[in-house]
Amino acid sequence: MAQDSRSVFKHQLDTVVATCRGGWQVLRQKGPSQVQFWFIALAIGIAAGFAALLFRIGISALQTRLYGVEDVRMLHSFAESLPWYWILMIPAFGGLVVGLILHWFTPDARVRSVADVIEGAALADGRVEQKAGLASAAASLITLGSGGSSGREGPVVHLAAVISSRVSDWIKADGITGRDLLGCAVAAAVSASFNAPIAGAIFALEVVLRHFAVHAFAPIVIASAAGTVINRLEFGDVTEFSLGRDSSLQFYVELPAFLILGLVCGIIAVAFMRAIFWAEDMGSLIQRLANLPRWLRPAVAGLMLGAIAIWFPHIIGVGYETTSAALTGELLLHEAIVFAMIKTAAVAITVGGRMGGGVFSPSLMVGALAGLAFGIIATGLLPNVSGSETLYALAGMGAVAAAVLGAPISTTLIVFELTGDWQTGLAVMVAVSMSTALASRLVDRSFFLTQLERRNIHLAAGPQAYLLSMFRVGKVMRPMDHENAAPEEALLTLIDQGIFTDTHATLERALPIFERTGLDFVPVVQLAPGDGPPALEGALFHVDALKAYNRALAATAAEEHS
Repeated sequence: MAQDSRSVFKHQLDTVVATCRGGWQVLRQKGPSQVQFWFIALAIGIAAGFAALLFRIGISALQTRLYGVEDVRMLHSFAESLPWYWILMIPAFGGLVVGLILHWFTPDARVRSVADVIEGAALADGRVEQKAGLASAAASLITLGSGGSSGREGPVVHLAAVISSRVSDWIKADGITGRDLLGCAVAAAVSASFNAPIAGAIFALEVVLRHFAVHAFAPIVIASAAGTVINRLEFGDVTEFSLGRDSSLQFYVELPAFLILGLVCGIIAVAFMRAIFWAEDMGSLIQRLANLPRWLRPAVAGLMLGAIAIWFPHIIGVGYETTSAALTGELLLHEAIVFAMIKTAAVAITVGGRMGGGVFSPSLMVGALAGLAFGIIATGLLPNVSGSETLYALAGMGAVAAAVLGAPISTTLIVFELTGDWQTGLAVMVAVSMSTALASRLVDRSFFLTQLERRNIHLAAGPQAYLLSMFRVGKVMRPMDHENAAPEEALLTLIDQGIFTDTHATLERALPIFERTGLDFVPVVQLAPGDGPPALEGALFHVDALKAYNRALAATAAEEHS
């Protein structure tokens, strides 16, 4: 018996020693790199946090300089006292400067924002355009500082992505590391911009990376905390908005009203997004028909904004003053409805005119106004079973913003962190869930993914849809000198029949050829300039294309579940 006990003890001791040796080996080989990565994530968080802070300060300084207002949060009230021609010309002049910046420093005179960051995460190993990104940040700063009716989160997110892209290039990061660093930068920028550390981290995972992998969570939280600290060192631990005194849910019987509010807000969010897309299409059509120089398009949009702002100065800038007025119930029913409609038109002109800026802050304003209007009607019809109309404004703010961003989790959290009110969560969550469920079926899941879909970048359907666009035929084909190359005569015969694919084409374009013809391989050619005959380069085998696709799907699944 004693010998058996010693044998069991020795076996357990050997197991512990082996485990310690294995742990030490892992620590020696992978520990330093992990620690180094976390320090890099922290550094990126600090850099992105300062970038967001300086961007916000820059907007305030420019608004103070151009409009002469001391407190930019009261910009629209102050603007009412300015001469009409000043209100008219400031956005137009700002649009002219924006147009010149985008004309000189971007290939297509288009402002980069959150949609481009999502595309970079999915298709470019966590990288975004750096030169165009810096130009877009400068253009958006001028737009918001001169009265453009958009938000600051889109430019800040892309600016942070430029920082992480530069670091990823510097350290030669692979796709997983590049995406993680991108998430860190985005989380820090959102946290520093809105003093919302929880929402910043979740936003990076839910909207940009579009997964909740455990390996990405810790560094993103570290970066988000760093961004929040930077914000609070400058502005203190204060919320962006203050609510009215009575904003609690009075009776559970009131919850059906918030279900209806969510559906209404979903429709409003879809109208908001489609107004922007319609304005973009109309702007491009008018620009083409009038032969308008691309650098003049933002100036025309700025002039239109200035004309609206003469009568409705509420549209100038981010609109926090009007949003606060809605959340505290200081507006009448007709004011809330009119302001929501005018703000939607102003945002459509700003974005459609390619002036820059984001859509999150405007969606908060439109949602708060819509929620207040709904709340005034609901509490008026059923005063005995209703709470405050300001609670409807809060729920509406979250519902419209969540539907626009396609991010119910992070939007719900950011609404709580912006207001500091965590007691009304039930009403907000009910409205947010209904609005996102409805809006996601009427657009391609969100404003950003719909933007990408309009550019023929299919991310909304998931990796199975967009991974094929990442592979060029030339990288997967078998050249003519391959040991298992296709017969040359058969390839030439297929080319004569018009069945071939270009070496620069993607598998997304090549695979339908196999489905249409039932062939095992198709010729790959190098297209000659002009009317010259195509030059045979090799053959794309169906099995090789499917193997490359399967490997990509497996790698994506491994990353998302690691």
